[in-house]
Amino acid sequence: MIKFTLEDEYIELYKLIKFLDLVDSGAQAKLIVAEGYVLRNGETETRKRAKIVKGDVLVVGDDVTIEVL
Repeated sequence: MIKFTLEDEYIELYKLIKFLDLVDSGAQAKLIVAEGYVLRNGETETRKRAKIVKGDVLVVGDDVTIEVL
């Protein structure tokens, strides 16, 4: 599990995925979100610019879990 400490009010989903180096580019991050490979608090999240806030738990693919602190 990755623990990410949020220093602002929110971060856009695709930017968080890119920031954590889970993909090589922002375009790849947008693609995996759009194709439904990301769960946010147990629900499929397909909005690339979804505002991720403290307390959110994300699952990318089948094996990467991110807890936003």
